[in-house]
Amino acid sequence: MTAMTTTTLHTPTAPTAVAGERPRERRRRLAPGKQLPAARLAGPLLLLALWAAASAAGRLDPGAIPAPWTVVDTGVRLWTEGTLTTDILTSLQRAGSGFAIGLAAGVTLALASGLSRTGEALIDGTVNLNRAIPTLGLIPLFILWLGIGETFKIAIIAIVVYIPIYLNTHSALAGIDHRFVELAEVQGLSRLRFIRQIVIPGALPGFFVGLRLGVTGSWLGLVVLEQINATSGLGYMMFQATNYGQSDVILVGLVVYGIFGLISDSAVRFIERRVLSWRRTLSN
Repeated sequence: MTAMTTTTLHTPTAPTAVAGERPRERRRRLAPGKQLPAARLAGPLLLLALWAAASAAGRLDPGAIPAPWTVVDTGVRLWTEGTLTTDILTSLQRAGSGFAIGLAAGVTLALASGLSRTGEALIDGTVNLNRAIPTLGLIPLFILWLGIGETFKIAIIAIVVYIPIYLNTHSALAGIDHRFVELAEVQGLSRLRFIRQIVIPGALPGFFVGLRLGVTGSWLGLVVLEQINATSGLGYMMFQATNYGQSDVILVGLVVYGIFGLISDSAVRFIERRVLSWRRTLSN
């Protein structure tokens, strides 16, 4: 008899589950995901497309809402004539002056109120009282105090700007974890080093929120103030266009306001991402 050798074929078998082990579940991503490039322009571009489509289809009254190409033609004509350039420069100067004063006042008052109980007692209640009073309602009083020229316009813009900067910066200061303060005391930090290493980093997120609101507020206040005894500026241009029923000129002014508002807000967000690059948030 010949010896017959048998070979055993080994086929792969499914792994056996270990008793008590839960099957592995695929983890769901809850974050919004990677930010798309130029994502903030999607909304304005969609609005522009809808506006153009409605105008081309004759759904909009050209006398009330001119077509986008009509507004562009009007803007080019005003720019060529030089009137739009002058109005833009005047508005930028007013908004910039008021914003700078409001920024300095808001930060200074927030630090004085947030770092001192005496300062908080003297400042916080006063600022909140000012916040409760409509800022544009102060215009008649400021005209009596400062005259009807440029000074009162810049002062009103400064008030519109400083209030949100103060409120958000002060709130961030009040929200700093007290354990960091105790750690600074244990380490023997000086007052200056405490402000530089603990207070400023802790208050920056709230400060940038207030800064964005302040930038937007400066443009909102400007559009009203430039219609009061002004001889130039975007608001003046729009007010004059209202008297002559020039809706295309009004839309040119609104578009320029919107562009400047979007650019300034985007600049603040860019600086915020760079300064607070150490933070991990949903927007990163």
